[in-house]
Amino acid sequence: MSVTDTLGDMLTRIRNGQMARMAVVTCSSSKFRKHVLETLTREGYIRGFTEVQQGSAQAQLEIELKYHEGEPAIRKIERVSTPGRRVYSGIKDLGRVFNGLGVSILSTPRGVLSDNEARAQHVGGEVLCRIF
Repeated sequence: MSVTDTLGDMLTRIRNGQMARMAVVTCSSSKFRKHVLETLTREGYIRGFTEVQQGSAQAQLEIELKYHEGEPAIRKIERVSTPGRRVYSGIKDLGRVFNGLGVSILSTPRGVLSDNEARAQHVGGEVLCRIF
């Protein structure tokens, strides 16, 4: 079965894994997913990730989920821009997520950045998801 929204699939796996209190979830690997996971790691929402190659099959990403005193580090994760409806935002129009407690992840000309990094570099782009 082919997946059309690979980022949405990865975010759903993370959401479901945290609801089930799993330590590690897996998804197929791509450069784009790695860049989003690097941003999540920098912002402190996941412990990290590793790429695992199993034979001749496509490489898999093992995502280590993060918990604080038994509660998931990610309370809410939602996809904003979808393949059928792209959402772009300039830096002036980019709002704060939960009054600055959450993070938006953007795909910009300078790479995949969090909203704070995008403001510092003064660049806008496609809003991929919001995390709190």
